[in-house]
Amino acid sequence: MRKYIPLTLVFMSLLFLGAQKPFNQVFPPDVEPSDGFRSNRNSFSAVMDVLKDSRPEVTQEELAKLDGLQLENIHSAMGIYSANYVRGLVSTRPGERIVGRALTIRTLPARPDLREALNQLAEEGDWDSRFYVRAGEEANPGDVVVVDLGGRDGATFFGDVTALGMKLRGAAGVIIDGGTRDLEELSEDMFEGFPVFARFFDPVGPRWLDTEWNVPIRVGTATVLPGDIVVAEDEAVLFFPPQMLDEVVRLASERQAKEDYERDMLLKKKYRVRDVYPLSPELQKEYEKEMKRKKRNPSKD
Repeated sequence: MRKYIPLTLVFMSLLFLGAQKPFNQVFPPDVEPSDGFRSNRNSFSAVMDVLKDSRPEVTQEELAKLDGLQLENIHSAMGIYSANYVRGLVSTRPGERIVGRALTIRTLPARPDLREALNQLAEEGDWDSRFYVRAGEEANPGDVVVVDLGGRDGATFFGDVTALGMKLRGAAGVIIDGGTRDLEELSEDMFEGFPVFARFFDPVGPRWLDTEWNVPIRVGTATVLPGDIVVAEDEAVLFFPPQMLDEVVRLASERQAKEDYERDMLLKKKYRVRDVYPLSPELQKEYEKEMKRKKRNPSKD
């Protein structure tokens, strides 16, 4: 008795074979960089080159929309990016918040050949090879310096003098997945409005080498891209793409308004907690009426 192979199987097999590439492929050589390419102010990242058109520059006025919004409500509004945060960092200015745009720095453990290359690049590009110095010269108002030190104990970034340079440039603060020195000095009144969040504090100065400027980095389990929105408090540090800002502000504001209403209902001592959290159908209707009224007459609130 003859056995027939189904035509579908034959067709799929031909497709599979047609999709295969030879095992020993020949790939084109890497593109040679043009003259002066190494002197670009930002380290080249193919990822950021792909994403650049979708990531708008956010102004100080736009960042101010996050003022007064509770950290938890901002986090809830981050949606599919809600896992992109880090906790466990210690602030030099407890109770102070950072809001700004990420200026990212990647560091690596030192070795002689890497140091030699980085010094040559700094000379060609006319920047300081110590990026904690460079940030004090190039950071823009509203920038948050975010440093990937691998979270490693014993790796520190900077001290109070170079931190002052960043503050005077208008930087909003620093996030370090690693350590820094000069805890007492960084906590003084001189640094009001310039919190530094770090894993630990250490009397030893920087030993790792600052390798890349404004590229994708890691802070804990969060991925941080240059230009990300940063919101940092003692509780956690959040990172989300700049194109999400308006949507995050809208959703966080709506959530906050509802929670404020729930608190007001509880303070009246007329309802049980279960009636208020979440709102019962009756209270939900009252809440929606109240929101419509406020939209019609915002000046009366």
